Amino acid sequence: MASANSSIKVVIAALIGNGLIAITKFVAAFITASSAMLSEAIHSVVDTTNQGLILLGIKRSAKPADKKHPFGYGMEVYFWSFVVAVLIFAVGAGVALYEGIHKIMHPEPLQKVYINYIVLGIAIAIESVAWWIAYKEFNAHRGRLSHLQAVIRSKKAPIFVVLIEDSAAMLGLFIALIGVTISSVYDAPIWDGIASILIAIVLAVVAIFLAYESKSLLIGEAVDQKDLRKINDILSKQLGDGKVTELLTMHMGPDDILVNVTLDYKDNVKAGTVEKAVAKAEKALKAEVPEIKRVFIEIQS
Repeated sequence: MASANSSIKVVIAALIGNGLIAITKFVAAFITASSAMLSEAIHSVVDTTNQGLILLGIKRSAKPADKKHPFGYGMEVYFWSFVVAVLIFAVGAGVALYEGIHKIMHPEPLQKVYINYIVLGIAIAIESVAWWIAYKEFNAHRGRLSHLQAVIRSKKAPIFVVLIEDSAAMLGLFIALIGVTISSVYDAPIWDGIASILIAIVLAVVAIFLAYESKSLLIGEAVDQKDLRKINDILSKQLGDGKVTELLTMHMGPDDILVNVTLDYKDNVKAGTVEKAVAKAEKALKAEVPEIKRVFIEIQS
């Protein structure tokens, strides 16, 4: 529950920030006729929509198991993270690319450029706060892993999706700032279009990466090696003479792990002894790794 609450806090901070930024960017784009600013405004709308979808995923993933979905709805959050990646690519990158090409083919001088600077400065300040909140939560789960390793191995999809989105948004803002500045200083509006195309490339790369990571989680990922070693240690302590011949794990959600164990006991071991060992092992697994919600232990003949 604590993990879900931290994810919700990160997503809500990003949603509020991007919503405010989107409004100011649209106003600036309308007044100044900046293609890069319009691309950034659309980027912020996409991000705001995405955070709404992630909140929906978090809420739906908390639904209890039922007859139709006996393992619960934990993977809903992975599905909506995948939808977010598709939206970033199709809408964010697609529109930014179109705007950039259109501006290069039909360049128009920017109007009232100072408004762009004001809006971009405000946007960078707001986005920095949202990014920092996401980064703090991400860093709390990162441990000793590098940032890239932590993203690849993380099962907390809402947190790393928002962090990557916010990072892309920050990069997009600086690209827009550089594009607007060059266009204004050198009276070369073509650079405004080039900035828009660069923003589209950033969004496309981010979307592809998020889609790949979300897909991997959606089709079922095992626990990481650290948790796997911990599970093996618990089993070896609790099962006595039982030998683990197969250990399968899968994340059914960010905080929902399924464990399937196949054991082999010698023929002379009494059934009562096996039952007690299995019961102790299951209890120990759930106590020491709270994310483990279901344990299936099979005795091999």
